[in-house]
Amino acid sequence: MAPWSRKGYKEATGSSDVAAEGGYRRALQILGPEDLWSPGSRQCGQGWARMGTPRAPGVRLLLLLLLLLLLLLLASGEENSTGAPASSPRREDSRNTCLGLINRGRYRSFYLQDTAKCFTKCEPSSNESCDLGNLQRYWLDYENYLVEGSLEKTTNLSLPFLKAVVKNVSTNISGDLYFSLTPSQITGQVPEDKRMFPDRVRLPRSLFASLQGSRSQVRLAVSVLDIGSGNLFKGPRLSLEDAGSVLNNRLVGLSLGRTRVTGLTEPLEITFSHQPQPPNMTLTCVFWDVTKGSTGDWSSEGCSTDVRAEGTVCRCDHLTFFALLLRPVLDKVTVQALTKISQVGCGASMVFLAFTIIFAALRFCRKRFESEDALKIHAALSVSLFLLNLTFFINLDHGPKLSLAPCGALGAISHFFLLCVFTWMGLEAFHLYLLIIRVFNTYFGHYFLKLSLAGWGLPALMVIGTGSASSYGRYTIRDQENRSTLELCWFSNETALYITVHGYFLVTYLFNAVVLSLVAWKIFTLPGTTAGKEKRQKCKGVLTLLGLSSLVGMTWGLAILTPLGLSTVYVFALFNSFQGVFIFCWIIVLYLPRQSAGTSSGTAQAEQTHTVSHE
Repeated sequence: MAPWSRKGYKEATGSSDVAAEGGYRRALQILGPEDLWSPGSRQCGQGWARMGTPRAPGVRLLLLLLLLLLLLLLASGEENSTGAPASSPRREDSRNTCLGLINRGRYRSFYLQDTAKCFTKCEPSSNESCDLGNLQRYWLDYENYLVEGSLEKTTNLSLPFLKAVVKNVSTNISGDLYFSLTPSQITGQVPEDKRMFPDRVRLPRSLFASLQGSRSQVRLAVSVLDIGSGNLFKGPRLSLEDAGSVLNNRLVGLSLGRTRVTGLTEPLEITFSHQPQPPNMTLTCVFWDVTKGSTGDWSSEGCSTDVRAEGTVCRCDHLTFFALLLRPVLDKVTVQALTKISQVGCGASMVFLAFTIIFAALRFCRKRFESEDALKIHAALSVSLFLLNLTFFINLDHGPKLSLAPCGALGAISHFFLLCVFTWMGLEAFHLYLLIIRVFNTYFGHYFLKLSLAGWGLPALMVIGTGSASSYGRYTIRDQENRSTLELCWFSNETALYITVHGYFLVTYLFNAVVLSLVAWKIFTLPGTTAGKEKRQKCKGVLTLLGLSSLVGMTWGLAILTPLGLSTVYVFALFNSFQGVFIFCWIIVLYLPRQSAGTSSGTAQAEQTHTVSHE
């Protein structure tokens, strides 16, 4: 084996590139004197003899490996530099796919799957390079491509997110056409069998007969597109104010290419099979209207909805993309009835809460119960609930008239007092836990001051954080025809609503429910009394739990049951709006009749024996 010379290196690699030569020289400079490797002035035997000294044979071998690695890197750099123009567009496509522009007009399977990755990434206000409108137009134009771009008489396409069939149809057919829309199967023409094909589309014979004058046959495309849970084809109608969704995230596309079909005398029928929905959920047949808004929106114009036991039948007088919307919708009459109930209940609560606050203030002025914190907590809860009801009336009367900035401020104020109510109900449960469950070692310095910091400070911090994210705005309740039935100043950001209202309420409610359950266990497992008083004692225990339930807000839990039906919505509105009345009755029962009844837990002796703090 002879050591390499520069000439030998060029012959071996077949390269005379200047960069490679320079890299070779730099490598020799790093590894040592050039005459060690080159036979220029010394014989190669002397060079190899120097390498073969027993002092560092491993080091020399390592240096040789490093040289080979460096040469390989240089060769790789050459290939990358020469191949850059060809690979650059591919990297650009991958990076900017969600623009919805790069793959525009490209509908091979690779491009379809590449663009489908944006279903969950593309958002109207995203920081990503994403144009929601262009991405939606990409799929709308795909139907035209299916009709005009395929040459075979019948073409089937099956992808994980897309099933489609394209075929030639005579305009003089003898009967209606049926196509299966089962997502797991390739879309295809099927016989009329409702049991075997619950998801199907019926195209009437009259649709094709109306086109006989211009052609003998037409090209028909039927597709089923799974749009996922992102923002694609959701539109403003499925925004926060509706809290709706596209049933099964499935779109059905019907197209004759560039031929526009509208105003059918006999409508087409699309049947969507689904499980029975809750009574307060409304199913609506819609189509994608590209003329609505900047990116399009769902519309029910020209479509009728027939909800049946086995599914929903949509009848429409035109061809386009169709879907079935699932939305919790209250009609105008129901909204007005619930508003009246809330107004009456909140008005009565405000009156009785004012009495509760005045009663507590008079007690404090007379310096009675000054060492008790229970009445102070009751008063703080009453104040927060009174202010929440007050902002509700202001929001109801003036919210729709306010501009964006004042409306956002009113929404923030309403949010603040709602969180204060949740927090003080949780503090009621915490105080109850100390009195009834823990009992001993319950002294805390400046106890009520610390509770006040939590009761008012924590909601304030949450509102400031929510407001900094611009999460407040106009909130609209709409009916089935997309008409506004009620407008309030509330949230405009769905995530903020779920975290700061739903999530916060769920945490406090679970804590309150656990504490109340422990208190109930304590009440009904106390040492037994005489037989004659046992029944009376149980009645007192039940009444005590009802009173404590009003303090810790158990009636708010009825909101969880509202999806069960409209009746639970009425029950929730009734009990929740009258919470202030229940609190006043509980305070009067505790403090007014007997001086000995001085406890927030329902028994006078417990409060007098175990005080939490003495400020």
